[in-house]
Amino acid sequence: MSSNVDFNQRPDYDPELQAIADYVLDYRVDSREALETARHCLMDTLGCGLLALRFPECTKHLGPLVEGTVVPNGARVPGTRLRLDPVKAAWDIGCIIRWLDYNDTWLAAEWGHPSDNLGGILAVADHLSQQRVAKGESPLTLRHVLEAMIMAHEIQGVLALENSFNRVGLDHVILVKVASTAVVAKLMGANREQLLSALSHAFVDGQSLRTYRHAPNAGSRKSWAAGDATSRAVRLADIAVRGEMGIPGVLTAPQWGFYDVAFSKTNKDQRIKPEAERTFRVSQPYGTYVMENVLFKISFPAEFHAQTAAEAAVILYAEVRDRLDEIDRIVVTTHESAIRIISKVGELANPADRDHCLQYMIAVPLAFGNLTAEHYEDDFHLAHPIIDLLRDKMEVVEDERYSREYHQADKRSIANAVQVFFSDGTCTERVEVEYPLGHRRRREEGIPQLKEKLRHNLATRFPVQRCERILALYEDGGRFDSTPVDAFLDLWVI
Repeated sequence: MSSNVDFNQRPDYDPELQAIADYVLDYRVDSREALETARHCLMDTLGCGLLALRFPECTKHLGPLVEGTVVPNGARVPGTRLRLDPVKAAWDIGCIIRWLDYNDTWLAAEWGHPSDNLGGILAVADHLSQQRVAKGESPLTLRHVLEAMIMAHEIQGVLALENSFNRVGLDHVILVKVASTAVVAKLMGANREQLLSALSHAFVDGQSLRTYRHAPNAGSRKSWAAGDATSRAVRLADIAVRGEMGIPGVLTAPQWGFYDVAFSKTNKDQRIKPEAERTFRVSQPYGTYVMENVLFKISFPAEFHAQTAAEAAVILYAEVRDRLDEIDRIVVTTHESAIRIISKVGELANPADRDHCLQYMIAVPLAFGNLTAEHYEDDFHLAHPIIDLLRDKMEVVEDERYSREYHQADKRSIANAVQVFFSDGTCTERVEVEYPLGHRRRREEGIPQLKEKLRHNLATRFPVQRCERILALYEDGGRFDSTPVDAFLDLWVI
């Protein structure tokens, strides 16, 4: 056969896509721990969205693309009066969820925020439920939402365990798009072929670069990128359910596939990876592991690699608050991922820049005893030059044990330590925090505070009686699971 032609035999779908499709279509969720954690996750995530509605830079993005558009059975955006088509509703819900960097987190070779998938899940579930009710059929229930969340968490999180997209310059929201596409297609009633088609289109799509998360280009796109990804997933799922053909070899096609085009090079010097490292490594079957081990952000709206550092700084606050002008240096001991992602010096140009700066997220609680979303705003930063003075005195060093245990499956620590040295030669104790409050190892301590976080966030948007109705439903697991999605969203409309 001539070497100048391609052998045009259409392949079967890549095994990686088939594994995801079979999991979504066939797996039955029976883990009570996963379902219970998903309930906490759903409520916490929506609370984070309500809090974000206080910020005009977030709300300017919300609403229909064409003012005045009326959508029959439109999906609701919690905390607003908006009724939108499911694609834009997914965008808006995803945007408010992620805006303050306060929803759940998953850390591994790749990191991300699996509850970002809720944008697509909730928008589609609400729209479908209203359509069903209008036809005299039964709506979807919150149990369907919880199961979809568990599966989306699992797809995103398991793919992240040993596959580093950030090292090839791709942003982790690619996994939001893939996971959301899979579970949303199922909610829409996709068969196996349609679901595989949808997944193939999620991978063949252009993928986001990480440029907007790193110095010197960090900016607010990182706050809506996941909304964009989960919204795109809804669109792709809809295309596939309408019968659009898939791209079976989207991952493995020589030269043109995802592995060769987007996953074959490192991002520092563009060296070609060994062939064995150009494909996804999936070290465990899909189940409920990720939801059971997900990390909640309870204490601070801050990039998760800095959570324990901020906690250590709060502990030190009482000892240093009256001696800030005497500080000579501050030694921050951390792990490799924090150094690579959020350790930076120089001017911080905007709130999105500040909530991804390890030094800033330590300096604020050292000086003020806490770290809130308002502390990242321009006015606060400009009014308190002590923050940058403290940043300039920080030395960041890696502890190899921290880096190693960050990746260990039985630990998954996110350790940081902070110690302050004064000009008179004295120093504080070295305060070390290895597991943040939202870690599975601190669940018993963390869940009551997670509920208080929700209570506070609800009160920013709703009157007392509405808050109590939502909280009462939250506390009744059986009633919660059986609540129709459309009735649940009724509680979140202002």
